[in-house]
Amino acid sequence: MTTTTTPPPPRLASADVYRGFVMLLMMAEVLRFHKISEALPESGFWRFLAHHQEHVEWVGCSLHDLIQPSFSFLVGVVLPYSIASRLKQETNFWKVFRHALWRSLILILLGIFLRSQWATQTKFTFEDTLTQIGLGYPFLFLLGFRSFRTQMIALGVILAGYWLAFALYPLPDAQFDYNTAGAIKDWEHNLTGFAAHWNKNTNLAWAFDRWFLNLFPREKPFLYNGGGYATLSFIPTLGTMLIGLIAGNILKSDRESREKLKLFLILGVSGVVLGTLLNWSGICPNVKRIWTPTWVIFSGGWCFLLLSFFFWSVDILQKRKWFFFLTVIGMNSIAAYVIAHTVDSYISDSLKIHLGQNYASILGDAYQSLIHGGLILLFEWLILKWMYDKKLFIRI
Repeated sequence: MTTTTTPPPPRLASADVYRGFVMLLMMAEVLRFHKISEALPESGFWRFLAHHQEHVEWVGCSLHDLIQPSFSFLVGVVLPYSIASRLKQETNFWKVFRHALWRSLILILLGIFLRSQWATQTKFTFEDTLTQIGLGYPFLFLLGFRSFRTQMIALGVILAGYWLAFALYPLPDAQFDYNTAGAIKDWEHNLTGFAAHWNKNTNLAWAFDRWFLNLFPREKPFLYNGGGYATLSFIPTLGTMLIGLIAGNILKSDRESREKLKLFLILGVSGVVLGTLLNWSGICPNVKRIWTPTWVIFSGGWCFLLLSFFFWSVDILQKRKWFFFLTVIGMNSIAAYVIAHTVDSYISDSLKIHLGQNYASILGDAYQSLIHGGLILLFEWLILKWMYDKKLFIRI
């Protein structure tokens, strides 16, 4: 990881704004909309916001569920620009590839470091955003040098192969002890029939982690992930990054801007519709937590639609000033990610020390999390703004 005192190479403005939007959604978790909704149970407005600030239990999608696929998608979007920039500085491919491997390793280690905070020892886990991207990045980098046809074949192999691997994994038998897997036999979100191959902690990815994660030092043996998340999700996450790579190649092409926008909209709507149909058919459910192939297609569609909006607003209409708040975050996304996972608790404690334990009740107890979280978010943005003004950009 390096800190530069000069601006990075020319960037795709819409990608920075889109990334800033995604990081803002993550940072805004400090607003704790669910607490306001619980305090005001009759309010449909706060119930709606609370729903979209949390992950769905299993099948389906909320706005919050689109954070990780968007971040992964954008890694692919900017890769053609990154490759072009690196090749201008270094003509030796293997040196450039070694840099990609180094970037991958830093992402993995940073993810593990952040997950290990407040633990008694290193917490080896590989399902968070940074480690998932890090595990797939070398393969994405290599595919960035291949033809569109090869990239599409790779995407097809990833989706079909991952689907088949889950489909062939045997379902729990009558003697299966669901408690040992942190699962509930009659859980309301369990799928039935063929789709049961993608149920929580009774699937192929869970079985893999029961073996893989126990290879690392642990306080106690790994039995299951409480949320159902899995290491192997980096494989379909690579599919999401590949979709982003396709979008990035379109952006970097000589097509007219309006043609690019039209293509993004077509691909976006097609992905959402196809993903919805695959989920309804029972062929493959739409589950973000284990990143099913249907989720790759469905969330990829939404990523195209979001990119369409920001590309149209920022790059076509040239309304960059409207999105300055998001640009500040998006141009320092790694710093924003680390700040949101480290500094927020320090800011929270400091506010209560200096303003009083009950200062956030100024608008009533129901809105305490909104006032307190809003101030935390403001201070985090001001840190990023200071870095932006000083041209301090953390890059991996």
